[in-house]
Amino acid sequence: MGMLEHTAAQYRSLRLSAIASELTQLLADAEEGEMSYLSFANRLAEHELSRRQSSRVQRNHKAAGFPAQKHLEGFDYRHQTTISKRQVNALLDFQFIDERHNLVFIGPPGVGKTHLAIGIGHKAVEAGYRVLFRNALDLVEELELSEMKGELKKKVSQLAKYDLLIIDELGYLPMTRQARYNLFQLINSLYEYRSIILTTNKDFTCWGEFFHDDNVAVPIIDRIIHHSHIFMLGGESYRLKQKTAG
Repeated sequence: MGMLEHTAAQYRSLRLSAIASELTQLLADAEEGEMSYLSFANRLAEHELSRRQSSRVQRNHKAAGFPAQKHLEGFDYRHQTTISKRQVNALLDFQFIDERHNLVFIGPPGVGKTHLAIGIGHKAVEAGYRVLFRNALDLVEELELSEMKGELKKKVSQLAKYDLLIIDELGYLPMTRQARYNLFQLINSLYEYRSIILTTNKDFTCWGEFFHDDNVAVPIIDRIIHHSHIFMLGGESYRLKQKTAG
């Protein structure tokens, strides 16, 4: 084994795989640029860290479970009378995640609530945050299944590992008493600890009717809106506009 292969193998044994796999090119760049020893040492560290960050972002994108490749760059604000590009861009410093605040998008079907939630979720992943997307109905079923197995606390703890939980389309179907309790357990565990993006077709004044129980609706609403940025989305149906434009 030559010196180069031996050195690459040593880097690999230290789990510095990015350096190991591209050592030949890194050495060539160092020679061509006449780097000092310190500059070369710094270049190796930067290379490894950059590849690890890229891999982490790719893993987090996959783990997020986004249902579609919807990005903010593709969102058409022209048909929105109630939210602007500037308002959305102001959220992308992710201070709301760092401060454990929530975003709530309220509006009728087709106005782009899910698109905005996924688009912001993608940007959060790229910024290094762990994100999970769940349709509200799927989330309720997940919690219900865990509760039936006696593992609700474990499931809630798993969901609380994410920096940001996107709950999409809450309010389209009424919930059972147990489902309301399970959802409360989740929201309560995330309160002031993690951030939520919620999309819903129900104004909060109608949530008592949706939950069939104001005693559950009120504490859930309190915990969601206590630290929230709330956006009421209107304008023409974004989905309808896309179809008619096609």
